[in-house]
Amino acid sequence: MPFSTTPRLGFVGAGRLARCLAAIWSRAGYPVTAIASRSAASAHRFAGELPGCLIADDASAVAQHADIVFLTVPDDAIGATANALQLDQARASAQAVVHSGATPGDVLVPAQAQGADSGGFHPLFLFGGLASDQTRIAGCSVTIEASGGPLHDTLTALVRALGCHPISIPPGGRLLYHAAAHYAASFALCSLSETVTLWKELGFDEDDALRAVLPMLAGTIETVREKGLPGALAGPVSRGDAGIVVKQLALLQNLGGDHATLYALLSALLSRRASPPPAQALDAMSHAIELVLNGTAPGDN
Repeated sequence: MPFSTTPRLGFVGAGRLARCLAAIWSRAGYPVTAIASRSAASAHRFAGELPGCLIADDASAVAQHADIVFLTVPDDAIGATANALQLDQARASAQAVVHSGATPGDVLVPAQAQGADSGGFHPLFLFGGLASDQTRIAGCSVTIEASGGPLHDTLTALVRALGCHPISIPPGGRLLYHAAAHYAASFALCSLSETVTLWKELGFDEDDALRAVLPMLAGTIETVREKGLPGALAGPVSRGDAGIVVKQLALLQNLGGDHATLYALLSALLSRRASPPPAQALDAMSHAIELVLNGTAPGDN
């Protein structure tokens, strides 16, 4: 059954993602009618930012006031939330339940069994919980899944209302898609954290270190945008400077922890992405990397 051009939207979970999407959709003319959250304070904050949004006791109560129910709870809670959701059988065929996590779509089978459509809606965006999220999200991609054409069309319209680009993934691909996306978000933050940690050995504090390297990161991203991944590669591994790579691995090994292991793993990956360096340099780097990954310092052999 086709949905209204401006369906009523309800949320279960009042976190960063939900607050950002709800605010934008409300301004775009979509009624955000209900919120349920395990945190009463979060629910009141969410509802207080939106006209006509009521606070509901649970997901089933949200569904009484919404055409599309978004489950924006942690992945480990999606299954329990979906299982507990009770829909009004007189209206269920005109409703949809959508989740925003990495969990495969079959977690929403209980909603489908009651007659509702089901789907997924996952923005490729790192929500900071800031008001600026509502402008920064424009231009991002959102992965959508839908059990039927009308829901797909409605979710596509909701993506457009965010100023974003809709993309689709094949059935069963959600876990792989979500795992890969970590490398462009949280794992990128891990790389920044490693930079900060190592620069503290040189006397830099976190603010000074980030002030120095964030422009470099931004420049790298812009170069990728303009020249693609191969054209953006730089540094000793891509140049085949084996001597520097070996010395840096030995230094990091001496610092202890996982510094050398992380450097070795990323160097091995980078060496396979870069233009092939001279065979002798590649052999030297590969040997040093193998030693580190086997727990031996490069200088020990």
